[in-house]
Amino acid sequence: MHGPNLLPNAPAHVAIIMDGNRRWASARGLPRAAGHRKGVEAVRRTVEAARDLGVQYLTLYSFSSENWNRPEDEIADLMQLLRFYLRGEIANLHKHGVRLRVIGDRSRIAPDIVALIENAEQLTAGNAGQTLTIALSYGGRQEIVDTARRLAEDVRAGRLDPAEIDERRFGAGLFTAGIPDPDLCIRTSGEKRISNFLLWQLAYAELVFLDTLWPDFTKRDLEDAIQEYHRRERRYGASVGTR
Repeated sequence: MHGPNLLPNAPAHVAIIMDGNRRWASARGLPRAAGHRKGVEAVRRTVEAARDLGVQYLTLYSFSSENWNRPEDEIADLMQLLRFYLRGEIANLHKHGVRLRVIGDRSRIAPDIVALIENAEQLTAGNAGQTLTIALSYGGRQEIVDTARRLAEDVRAGRLDPAEIDERRFGAGLFTAGIPDPDLCIRTSGEKRISNFLLWQLAYAELVFLDTLWPDFTKRDLEDAIQEYHRRERRYGASVGTR
């Protein structure tokens, strides 16, 4: 049994940069793969915790476009864990009404993993509960460049008037189209940067940096980050005391 939502007005969309798996393993004298396995357990806990707390949209940064530069054996371990997650967790997500979306460049991902992603997205597409978005092989700058290129191609082809390009139109061309921008972005492991994550979408998000390594992340850490979010006054560029 899970307790009730103790946090009123949970942010609608929480994005998390999951950092610290390798440091967690290194501190314990374990191989990197052990840290990544523990990281998958933290994903499971966090999806459940966010659902319990009333977070409607959860976006997790699991593998960046820059992560392809890591050692081949580590990438292989990560991809195998992704296969494990997609095969083992989707039924549970579907049972709880979670819709899964995966954003990023799929051209570098193995075809069998792409097939698993597509099957999971199709299975859960009609779910109206929480939306879980996994950023995989994802880079914020590339997302913006690709969107700009597609708009430019539409203009060149005569399908789009340049005067029609505004923030709404641009946002509709991003991977996250149809999802509200994050209210809160959390990064674990003590690092204080966003590392090419949702550069457009995080424009007005509150940023919370935690020292906790991702494998140790718990519901209490999520609650603490949300409490910190509520202590801040979100003004969206307006003067103090106005909305």
